[in-house]
Amino acid sequence: MKFLLTGAAGFIGSHVADALLAEGHDVVGLDNMDPYYDVARKESNLAEIEQAGHRGTFEFHRADLRDPDVVTGLYSDHVFDSVVHLAAMAGVRNSIEHPDVYWSVNLDGTRNLLEKMVASESPNNFVFASTSSVYGATKQIPFVESDPCDRPMVPYSASKRAAELMGYSYHNLYDVNFTAVRFFTVYGPRGRPDMMAFKVLDSIYKGTTVPLNNGGDMSRDWTFVSDIVSGVVAAALKPSGYEVVNLGRGEPVSLNDFVNLIQKEVGKRAHFEDAPIPTGDIKSTHADVSRARELLGYDPKVSVEEGVQSFVNWYRTAIASER
Repeated sequence: MKFLLTGAAGFIGSHVADALLAEGHDVVGLDNMDPYYDVARKESNLAEIEQAGHRGTFEFHRADLRDPDVVTGLYSDHVFDSVVHLAAMAGVRNSIEHPDVYWSVNLDGTRNLLEKMVASESPNNFVFASTSSVYGATKQIPFVESDPCDRPMVPYSASKRAAELMGYSYHNLYDVNFTAVRFFTVYGPRGRPDMMAFKVLDSIYKGTTVPLNNGGDMSRDWTFVSDIVSGVVAAALKPSGYEVVNLGRGEPVSLNDFVNLIQKEVGKRAHFEDAPIPTGDIKSTHADVSRARELLGYDPKVSVEEGVQSFVNWYRTAIASER
């Protein structure tokens, strides 16, 4: 099978590329290498994909998914069995300061992909990377997909929820198979430098100070990247009409406990400063993953202890060794 994978050079995207290629599928990757964080990290991810010796073939395009000519050209050159759309402007707090680019990338970019897919001769299976942030300050715990999700708190979550709804309109009008997979807090090798797990290790190894929101009295459904990837790949291989599916562990862990696991694994302490819960954020997240189990055979396997160990080992080799 052949897949169009957007965001292929990023954290989750590069792991999805590895997983598909390892199974012998062909992947056409698209990424504009946005400098939201160090582009060298994305280039390193691509190098690892290329050097892995996978059975499938990997073709990479450095381009913007909002460019109609770029996407049209890809569909002219290839027939894709599925689109895995992971490219996005990420970051809850950054979206408050720069809402225009979030609407442009996360909504207009998604629309461009859908339009070109409908106009092509490719099968119409579309997997969209959404987020637990769409639940806002919900009172429904654990978070369940039937929640209306009609109170997004920041432009990032609003743009993702809007794209989910737009996906339904394309399903209704053009019979597009559209699966929105809502990621909970993902961590692991190749993680983004702006994410908490990475910041804690940076603090330990570089001596920087990291904000500890609400004194660490928060909880997140920390989910190791390989488990997230298994759900994404399952959705890419199974057209399912229109679906919205949570991908998490279903077992929240407090921020304090997660940080302590990292510190214990390294054998050193990070440097923290007290900070309030940021605007647009919530105190806890908790995924109900029963729908993912039923529809996708999703079965998260990596414990937080195992995941932290793997992440720290990667950081030591890939990041700390560079300094």
